[in-house]
Amino acid sequence: MKTPMHKAILYLEDGTTFEGTSFGARSVICGEVVFNTAMTGYQEILTDPSYHEQIITMTYPMIGNTGVNPLDWEACKLDCAGFVVRENCPWPSNWRSRKTLSDYLCENNIVALEGIDTRQLVRHIRTRGAMRAVLSSTEQKISVLRKKLDDYPGLVGRDIVKNVTSRKGYLWDKGVVDVLEDKEILPEIKYTVVAYDFGIKHNILRLLRSHGCRVEVVPARTSAEEVMAKKPNGIFLGNGPGDPAAVTYAVENVRKLLGKVPIFGICLGHQLLGLALGGRTYKLKFGHHGANHPVKNLDTGKIEITSQNHGFCVDLDSLKDKDVTMTHLNLNDNTSEGIRADKVKAFSVQYHPEASPGPHDSRYLFQQFADWMEKDGK
Repeated sequence: MKTPMHKAILYLEDGTTFEGTSFGARSVICGEVVFNTAMTGYQEILTDPSYHEQIITMTYPMIGNTGVNPLDWEACKLDCAGFVVRENCPWPSNWRSRKTLSDYLCENNIVALEGIDTRQLVRHIRTRGAMRAVLSSTEQKISVLRKKLDDYPGLVGRDIVKNVTSRKGYLWDKGVVDVLEDKEILPEIKYTVVAYDFGIKHNILRLLRSHGCRVEVVPARTSAEEVMAKKPNGIFLGNGPGDPAAVTYAVENVRKLLGKVPIFGICLGHQLLGLALGGRTYKLKFGHHGANHPVKNLDTGKIEITSQNHGFCVDLDSLKDKDVTMTHLNLNDNTSEGIRADKVKAFSVQYHPEASPGPHDSRYLFQQFADWMEKDGK
């Protein structure tokens, strides 16, 4: 089914306006406009809760070619604010496709825009930085859109993890699936892991289970005492959206858990660990979003091509006297991509070793976590 064509407007806080055609829901939304450099994997990107309250602009010119399928979900719902592409493909072709991207966005009430010069938008963001924006497929008056944008507070200083975390805990028992062989990897359980859900992706949970973990997922506000009462062999700090410094309860709980059992953090979990260790975080100019970012492993000297999605970063200078070792470095801008604190049995990475989408260069980190739990149990 082809969606009727309607005009859509993207209005940025600095007054820049982009006009195109709507191919998603009919609504008006505000968020932070960012760009993603991945060429594929738009369904996984759209369902990543880390994009909560963000308007995603894809740099690859045509999106939607492979449609949407029921397997490539990274969360149970779409949390992004909006979606912007150069050209949407209304006739997908893929053996797993079940519906078009446009139908998928309409069903999930996501506003989407096509037909603008996305290169111009991306260059503007790279120069001026990620900024607040309003995306509308209904209201056309700039004065009305400006008022809506003025009322939107942005991401800095706000706890938006509370909007995406699970309301109650649950057990996860699904492993990684070999799509071609339709085979699920479910080894014997050797470890119990409590995973904090700050907006956690399903593929993280799949990989933990496929590395022999019994995975118990808990809400973001679960206390350190409740976590330790479950007698875990390890604790996982999941990814999630927004400003880590605003999630003060999580920082305090992580601080209490340091040194108890091995801790592994990804993305927001990395930032929360950095704060719990006494460091600081700051907002990046336009963030890191994509599936092709080079990171150097400082332990091995190898370069990993990584999947990334974050707008905040750990300040390495703030951890210089904290018994913390930097393990990974972003080769695009020399920012922090990984830390290790041996004395308190904790390590983390800023990027996404679970990919979905992206390369598998960094999946060894899940085995490293299992090795730490094995060693700690002896």
